[in-house]
Amino acid sequence: MPLHDLTADMLTRIRNAVSIHAKQVMVLDNKLNCGVAKVLQEEGFIRGFERIPDNRGGLIRVDLKYSPTGESAINAIDRVSKTGRRVYSGTDALPKPQQGLGIAIVSTSSGVMSDRRCRESKVGGEVVAVVC
Repeated sequence: MPLHDLTADMLTRIRNAVSIHAKQVMVLDNKLNCGVAKVLQEEGFIRGFERIPDNRGGLIRVDLKYSPTGESAINAIDRVSKTGRRVYSGTDALPKPQQGLGIAIVSTSSGVMSDRRCRESKVGGEVVAVVC
């Protein structure tokens, strides 16, 4: 069965892994998924990630982050821009999830970055996902 929206699949796999307190999760590799994983690592929502080459296109191993009490760093992770409805936003209209406690992941002409970096760089783009 072919997957058409690899980023939505990635977010769903992370959401499911967090719900069962898995230490890591494997997702399919592409340029956008790698950018999303990089933003999640920079913002402290995951411990790290590693690209693993294989014969079919590659995988990304995402190491999830938990507190000493076992609480996950990711409470909610949702796809905003979907295949049937793309959501674009300028710098002034970027979402602030949970009044700045969460992040919005934005795909810009300068690469994939968080909403905070977009405001600093004064660049808008496609809102890919929201993480709280």
